[in-house]
Amino acid sequence: MSNLVIVESPTKAKTITKFLGKGYIIKSSFGHIRDLPKKEMGIDVDDHFTPTYVVEDKDKKKVVADLKKAAKNSKYIYFATDEDREGEAIAWHLVELLKPKKEQVKRITFHEITKSAIDESLKNPRDIDMQRVNAQQARRILDRLVGYELSPFLWKKVARGLSAGRVQSVAVRLIVEREREIKQFEAKEYWTIDAIFVKTPHGGVSIDANTTLDPKNLPQGYFSAKLHSINEGSLDKFEIADEKHAKQIMDALKDADYTITRIEKKETEKNPYAPFTTSTLQQEANRKLGFSSKQTMRVAQQLYEQGYITYMRTDSLNLSSKFLGDAKQYLEKTFGKEYILDKPRVFKTKSKTAQEAHEAIRPTEAAQSPDIINHSLDKNQHRLYDLIWRRAVASQMPEAIMDNTSIDVSAKTDATYTFRATGQTIKFDGFLKIYKAVQKEDILPELEQDEKVDPAKIDPNQHFTEPPARYSDASLVKTLEENEIGRPSTYAPTISTVIDRGYVDRIENRRLKPTDIAFLVIDILVEHFPKIVDYKFTARMEDELDEIAEGKLDWEKAISEFYEPFKKNLMEKTKTLDKKNLTEEKTDEKCGKCGKEMIIKTGRFGRFLACTGYPECKNTKPLGEDGEPEEVETTNEKCEKCGAAMQVKHGRYGKFLGCSKYPDCKGIKNIEKGTGVTCPECGKGEIIEKKSKKGRTFFACNQYPACKTAFFAKPVGEKCPECGSQLVYGPKDTYKCSSKECKFIKDAE
Repeated sequence: MSNLVIVESPTKAKTITKFLGKGYIIKSSFGHIRDLPKKEMGIDVDDHFTPTYVVEDKDKKKVVADLKKAAKNSKYIYFATDEDREGEAIAWHLVELLKPKKEQVKRITFHEITKSAIDESLKNPRDIDMQRVNAQQARRILDRLVGYELSPFLWKKVARGLSAGRVQSVAVRLIVEREREIKQFEAKEYWTIDAIFVKTPHGGVSIDANTTLDPKNLPQGYFSAKLHSINEGSLDKFEIADEKHAKQIMDALKDADYTITRIEKKETEKNPYAPFTTSTLQQEANRKLGFSSKQTMRVAQQLYEQGYITYMRTDSLNLSSKFLGDAKQYLEKTFGKEYILDKPRVFKTKSKTAQEAHEAIRPTEAAQSPDIINHSLDKNQHRLYDLIWRRAVASQMPEAIMDNTSIDVSAKTDATYTFRATGQTIKFDGFLKIYKAVQKEDILPELEQDEKVDPAKIDPNQHFTEPPARYSDASLVKTLEENEIGRPSTYAPTISTVIDRGYVDRIENRRLKPTDIAFLVIDILVEHFPKIVDYKFTARMEDELDEIAEGKLDWEKAISEFYEPFKKNLMEKTKTLDKKNLTEEKTDEKCGKCGKEMIIKTGRFGRFLACTGYPECKNTKPLGEDGEPEEVETTNEKCEKCGAAMQVKHGRYGKFLGCSKYPDCKGIKNIEKGTGVTCPECGKGEIIEKKSKKGRTFFACNQYPACKTAFFAKPVGEKCPECGSQLVYGPKDTYKCSSKECKFIKDAE
């Protein structure tokens, strides 16, 4: 009689089949097999919050039938789903559906899909951990209660189709508050005095008047410096507040002599980074690879299921003793003894919820470098594996040793003006050998105390403070983690959900920008349901879920303490709050069709002016980004359906052309936003700005579908000098190659 092994993924099943011989049948549940019903709450709040679970999907019903058939002829059933709460819950649901005998049930888990790990787990099966199951059920029930009871409130009081969530609404609040910071930001002016010095002709270098000096790429003998102090008093950032003050300094520096007054050399060490946890992997993959959190977790799941990395949902920074030994052996063989440690480096997690029995995310084999398995992975899998492998292996390498040099150049006039130059060289690369951190050498020329130098260039430069940046996936995950909102498994689906529900748009450079409806909904929740979007309260709920998993708190009690005051407040607000007061704003604008007053309304797709004579008068007007009414713009384009003039209108994804006879005619047409760049592939079309169904901006040829050329960043119109691909606009005023294999990047011109 065979033994049945059930996992949640067909890929995982395929990988495990390689390691288990005869006597084992491996089947997949294809994820969660049953859940709360889709069209009703499915929770009896009057009977201890008892959930009703159903198998609704036809394909899932076929899976259940197949598993039941396999279970009948099995001696033991090994439930080998993932080792987190979600995996524990899937195992429990399978037991509930298959109803095997108690002695047949064997729960096994493994942190990596390798033969040794699977063999070890088969030797040490355990029972289903009901505490972890209850923690997952409590999360699911809490989220269902909030979603199913608060969402209909928003439909009635704001707009249909809206939703609220226990974690998603807090994430939206963070994004909304950041956007308000940006809108309220007032730039402050400040100036810097920037210089480029050169060793005097006595040092063998002379100033060439025809040389164009780029501070980032200076000829030998030159070095850049900033005015650091006046009369030994360090300059505050805003010390030089305006052009007048900058000019006074420049006048004082005319014809001054410059002398080296201080040279300080210091050796410093740079430690390697810890191996990845779930959140740090999402952050680094977003920064270095441009992956969204959802994409990172999807690709990581694929790598795990194929047996290349360990489990990717973890807070732990531990590395197994076997991996540490293997990494040391690989490093010594590949790079030599100077690149290994006498003792393994141990990292301590800052997360109070981390389970130290687990491991950080690492490759299953230290010697399995990215080049070795390149043929087995697709492009994104290889890029993420490369990142994980380098981070984990580099964590067991020596520190990089840097020589840091600081040089002061002083000019004595009416006062002493001191410029400071800093340089850095890598004395020993250490872990930088394989994990390239942002570490650039900035070499200063050899100089001596009291040596004279010449000013090749001194410029006053005006600057303005910049508002805080909008959240990226990386910075939002970091903020959620710092506030202890959600857990590693929730970050990616939370970000994905707030975008899918229309609360957030992903704009250029993959930043997260709230929509108009997000501001309105968050203001309502903050004022009337403060606990739902309170950072500390949400974090406390996560702590309670952890306590349930540890057996320290009864799950029913935790839900009851949340739900009863929430329900009472919801019923009160449903009675007392009026939709018009929440969503409408009076204006002085008059309707151009009937003369009645117009009001500002907020719908799912933004704010607009609407006539108070509705439904008799359906006149509306768009509002600009400044909140001022925009006149309806009629174009020369004719509607393809009725021949009437087309007007510029506004929708969720920006401007489009709509028939002037709407609502009688609903003809629409996209507005092409050109870039002036000819398609590099077909040579006929123009690259234009477009929006995906999820609101993401991209750039594509307007000859689609004949030409399917597309870019995720705005093209420059130049070819990469290294590989010939199109250059696109990169971060911080740079141009970069659109090919992900090519690392070319340069400053924008």
